[in-house]
Amino acid sequence: MATKEPENEVIASSIAKELITISDCLRWATSRFNEANLFYGHGTESAWDEAVHLVLQLIHLPLDIDDRVLDARLTHSEREIIVKCIYRRVVERIPLPYLTNVAWFAGMKFYVDQRVIIPKSPIGELVRNGFSPWVEHDHIASVLDLCTGSGCIGIGAAHAFPNADVTISDISPDALEVAKRNVRDHKLSSKITLVESDLFKNLDGAHFDLIISNPPYVDKGDIDTMPEEYHKEPRLALEAGEDGLELVRRILRQAPHHLNANGVLIVEVGNSQYSLQNTFPNVPFTWLNFEDGGDGVFVLTSEELLKYHEEFLKVEV
Repeated sequence: MATKEPENEVIASSIAKELITISDCLRWATSRFNEANLFYGHGTESAWDEAVHLVLQLIHLPLDIDDRVLDARLTHSEREIIVKCIYRRVVERIPLPYLTNVAWFAGMKFYVDQRVIIPKSPIGELVRNGFSPWVEHDHIASVLDLCTGSGCIGIGAAHAFPNADVTISDISPDALEVAKRNVRDHKLSSKITLVESDLFKNLDGAHFDLIISNPPYVDKGDIDTMPEEYHKEPRLALEAGEDGLELVRRILRQAPHHLNANGVLIVEVGNSQYSLQNTFPNVPFTWLNFEDGGDGVFVLTSEELLKYHEEFLKVEV
């Protein structure tokens, strides 16, 4: 149970008097994180990494700062902010990016808050590689980022395909507000169109050379057993029915009507990969391998989607 705010203030002020330097804060944060046995899965892999990202981002210093700066003294107000965020990370289990409002995807910086899930998709590796070899780069004139969340995939695609028109859509108006901010921060407002839509519902008549989607795909079993940190993310962006395929089945049914000839569909389904393969055993999904880790991302061409459309229609959505 979270401590009441007035008590937080007293504790933070008291501890902040004892922590003088950046190193003091890093050591104290690491100890508290180890003591609390936190889950790390939102951009860091250890208590030390978590402490470094939290402390340095809160005082607006780069992660590759010269070690000599670590002995620099902090102001009392800086130390109080750091202590409060460490306390919230430990007691409330709020993921690090929500405390700093910063997430990184494909080497790019994005604003995030609890209106959107935190970017952590292996599709970021595809963005960095220009989606090679899965698409013919010069033939991409239109891209759709379906279920965009923070907008990171669509913004990444806009950088990867500078001559393409990009549409990013989401059912959540709150998520689109965050995406709009990120589009503006990346100076892409003239290149990216935002659409509020339940999948393809408000995209009637629109066709694309490339459709990318990281939809909700967590099945009920995984939802129930996820670490507490994941439950701080919007459930709408995670949960997808008993088998995790509630939205993916709809995407497979509808995508052929929105892909141009020679178009490509790329979808992340995470652990629901096995449910998808069992549901459609005859469909030749191409499952991608990632050097940076991660799996559960498939590719289908427009030709394959049309060929197996009857298979997708047989299964109830």
